[in-house]
Amino acid sequence: MLEIRDAQVEDAHGVAVVHVASWQAAYVGLIDQDVLHRQSVDARAAMWSTWIERSLAGESTDAYGPVAHRLVVAELDGRIVGWVSFGGGRDEELSDQGEIAGLYAHPDAWSQGVGRALIRHAESALRAEGWARGYLWALKGNARAIGFYRAHGWTVDGGEKFGEGGSVVGLHELRMSRAL
Repeated sequence: MLEIRDAQVEDAHGVAVVHVASWQAAYVGLIDQDVLHRQSVDARAAMWSTWIERSLAGESTDAYGPVAHRLVVAELDGRIVGWVSFGGGRDEELSDQGEIAGLYAHPDAWSQGVGRALIRHAESALRAEGWARGYLWALKGNARAIGFYRAHGWTVDGGEKFGEGGSVVGLHELRMSRAL
């Protein structure tokens, strides 16, 4: 049975495995193959360990400023198969909205309800925190993700950004939003 729960520091490695595997499967043709190949579970696990510690302490989890996000994992048979991070909007002009900052499922768990359970959990938690609207960013060209979000009521709203995603320069992202 799928369990959705708050992440703990000891989950960092499992979160990193999902993160790297998802990038390497979902972003083929969208991000340079060398960048995808260089993704490191160990490096991501170290980053997630620190991130989770900060989140659990209620501290800022992002370089954007003093916004603390939560990380929730989906666990199946003792294995982390997905995760979602969310909280107040990190983008200055969207600080009055909730944000889903990342949602990933391991490719082995795609189309098995993991993403659906995670997005519903995040939307519910954001509503409970008092956010009336939410937004997220999706990589332009990632038809699978954009279709998934559309199926859950999110729409491309015209917002775009070009920037960096960790070690990746030149990402083109589309903003999606919805009433919560």
